[in-house]
Amino acid sequence: MSKRDYYEILGVAKAASDDEIKKAYRKLSKQHHPDVNKEKGAEAKFKEINEAYQVLSDKQKRTAYDQFGHAGAQGFNGAGGGAQGFDFSGFDFGGGGFGDIFENFFGGGFGGGRSNSRTGGPRRGGDLEIQINISFEEAVFGTSKELSITKAAVCDHCKGNGAEPGTKIKECATCGGSGRVKRTQNTVLGQIVTSTTCPDCRGQGKINEQDCTKCHGQKRVRAAEDIKFNIPAGVDDGSTIRLAGKGEAGVDGGSTGDLYVTILVSPSKQFKRQGYDIVSDLKISVPQAVLGDEIEIKTIYGDVQMKVPAGIESGKVLRIKDKGVQKVNSTQKGDHLVRITVDIPKKLSKAEKELYENLAELGGKKLKGKKGLFG
Repeated sequence: MSKRDYYEILGVAKAASDDEIKKAYRKLSKQHHPDVNKEKGAEAKFKEINEAYQVLSDKQKRTAYDQFGHAGAQGFNGAGGGAQGFDFSGFDFGGGGFGDIFENFFGGGFGGGRSNSRTGGPRRGGDLEIQINISFEEAVFGTSKELSITKAAVCDHCKGNGAEPGTKIKECATCGGSGRVKRTQNTVLGQIVTSTTCPDCRGQGKINEQDCTKCHGQKRVRAAEDIKFNIPAGVDDGSTIRLAGKGEAGVDGGSTGDLYVTILVSPSKQFKRQGYDIVSDLKISVPQAVLGDEIEIKTIYGDVQMKVPAGIESGKVLRIKDKGVQKVNSTQKGDHLVRITVDIPKKLSKAEKELYENLAELGGKKLKGKKGLFG
């Protein structure tokens, strides 16, 4: 079965901005996350959404996808979003990639070309992005987490050089160690010299006497790593934490990529967050609204006493200072906001009804057809 279009999966236009793609992804991933959505097919939908985002959120992958479709997107190495650069091995460009297309047409010296450069050298490892669910309370107070991530790591057998230990790495005889080979052609325009990536060493300038038996000359292997990290107090839903150097390993001494952890905060049954303030609702009776009261309020930090002023109306908001969310990397806190609802009784006993009628008469508003305290 053919894959669905990634833009269609996220519900965005092909010209959508990075922010629009990220916003759509966060909304859909929260809706279909297996921890939240227990419907049949939710997990498959969640994986499909993640796959689409991993491609469209990466500029190189998105460009390749726009040009070559799913075949282009699959050319990138590394699961979970490692930006490794596009692998053109599935396309026949004459042996050397896009750079060589122009060199084959115009010659190695055209436009300051790099006919003597080597395509090998250190390459930075790809970045990874994952999601993690935490509770409302963990977001308020902060927490520590441990994750197991499978990613590209330096091969521990060959130590990242791609050769079987005890064997030699020789200079490529075809290109003389330059990583490039030249070819001279006689044309009606004269001699044209073209330069392409060496087909034997693939631009590395060196050839293994014997490839590593574990990584098969790739210099990296897939390996799991346990990663511990802290989530600061006050983090909000959708926030992203960058863990430097926790992404995929580089190649030939290149630096390690980063790991980006997107935080998804589960909603609370009791509280709602509004910026750094926490909001809860409180129902009070008519007598409490008229006369005032002192009520015990549950906050994220425990129960506190709050005074309800006499004559308060439904819809008013009372504020309890410094009982909200701590601001990230600060000691300051928001407030706890209590929204008041005056509970108007729908059913009254005979005695209660008479009391309300008497109150109405005392207030000078005797109800038509009702017998009051004074007849």
